[in-house]
Amino acid sequence: MSNADQVFSGGASSSYSVVGEETASEAGDDEVTVTEEEEVVRSGTLLELDLLDCPVCCHALTSPIFQCDNGHIACSSCCTNLRNRCPSCALPIGVYRNRMMERLVEAIIVQCPNAKHGCTDKFSYGKELIHEKECSFALCYCPAPGCNFSDLCNDLYLHYYDRHRGSGEYFRCGYDGQAWMHISDKILVLQEGRDGPLVAIQCFEEEQGVYVTVNCITPCAPGVSEFSFQLTYSAYGAPDRTMSFGLSEMNRIQKVSFQTPEKDFMFVPRYFLNGQTNLKMNICIRRRGEEQ
Repeated sequence: MSNADQVFSGGASSSYSVVGEETASEAGDDEVTVTEEEEVVRSGTLLELDLLDCPVCCHALTSPIFQCDNGHIACSSCCTNLRNRCPSCALPIGVYRNRMMERLVEAIIVQCPNAKHGCTDKFSYGKELIHEKECSFALCYCPAPGCNFSDLCNDLYLHYYDRHRGSGEYFRCGYDGQAWMHISDKILVLQEGRDGPLVAIQCFEEEQGVYVTVNCITPCAPGVSEFSFQLTYSAYGAPDRTMSFGLSEMNRIQKVSFQTPEKDFMFVPRYFLNGQTNLKMNICIRRRGEEQ
């Protein structure tokens, strides 16, 4: 068979050479081989990554992946939730694994969703979503009302200082400070220095009282802006009626929400306010590991 008759399927280019004492024109039978150095790593492009999602829950498939006798697939949690009945044909599912699909999912490598912002990490399909929640390149959003600015956290801090920061709205780690705000304002932002982190104190007024939360605007990356805090409020005209709230690990968020919180809040009852429309609180913020 001549070199022109050699066919390599799959669309990948391959290299090969003719070996032996005689040249290809002198030899009766050409011997074609691929050297170790010339081996080609075959690759392709999968345009629709959602084909790697579980057709039941639409989340990324992870091992183990099961199939029914008709070849329909589902993730292990969905098999359990469906009591091992295939949602497509009602045949049993959850016993036979589709190991080829498991290998395929592991072989698909994707970039972090924050790659365009500078993250260079890559992961097997589906695992990038776990990383995204802790990626230091995740965008953060300006907490100032009406401002749509978003950027990496350090650039956001500079933006806030230059455009929005008012006098007295700052904090120093390890020192007690005052946080005074109108309830109707809903948010008070404190900043540590010119380019330091932003801490958002928010109040949510409901019929029975006011919910108060404290969050740091920063990605949840390990070691980034890890604070603890203690917040204290005394009832107006009754300093002996005091309440306090603190967390050993301040929650970190990328964007403030104005939905009434379900956890991690201080609740100030209506009778504590005594008709007042503002909150005057004391707050102490510390870096984790520096608590006294």
